[in-house]
Amino acid sequence: MRRILIVHGWDGYPEEGWFPWLKRELEGRGSEVVVPQLPEPGAPRIYNWVPKLAEVVGQVDSQTFFVGHSMGCQAIARFLAGLPDGVKVGGAVFVAGFFKRLTNLEDDDEVRDVADHWLTTPLDLVQVRAHLEKSVAIFSDDDPYVPLDNQDMFRDALGSKIVVEHNRGHFSGSRDKCFELPAALDSVLDLVGLSH
Repeated sequence: MRRILIVHGWDGYPEEGWFPWLKRELEGRGSEVVVPQLPEPGAPRIYNWVPKLAEVVGQVDSQTFFVGHSMGCQAIARFLAGLPDGVKVGGAVFVAGFFKRLTNLEDDDEVRDVADHWLTTPLDLVQVRAHLEKSVAIFSDDDPYVPLDNQDMFRDALGSKIVVEHNRGHFSGSRDKCFELPAALDSVLDLVGLSH
């Protein structure tokens, strides 16, 4: 059975923005879709997000796929990096993901601390790619938080196909009125081998 996990970002939740729409679209095409709530989303930490994701995911195989938004992309990558040698998932779609830097964050100690925690904790992208059949990374050309230069690491280190959307902000439900994301749906369908 094909399973798709949609992983929210910082301050996120399962019913946010385009997640319910994508879940319905994918379930309508015969996939099992899980959108977990990760702990303490307002102050996300690797040490509680990645184990929680691992617990929800359980066993993975070539029929396991991921869609991440923002910090959720980091959580997926860190989960993949920790998989045993030889284990591969079917693929991942990274929406507004980052490994390099974030911009325009509030000038607040806690916010800076969260960002630094994820940006400075080592992550072996070679290991991530070893567990990933295929991936797509979707960016917006006016994302206030995730500058476009983040795409380099997805393209070069993970071999991701890069998609740049126009004027979609951070793909946030409330802020950017992003309640459907056809680029994410099309990317998942490509990964799983279904027609659009």
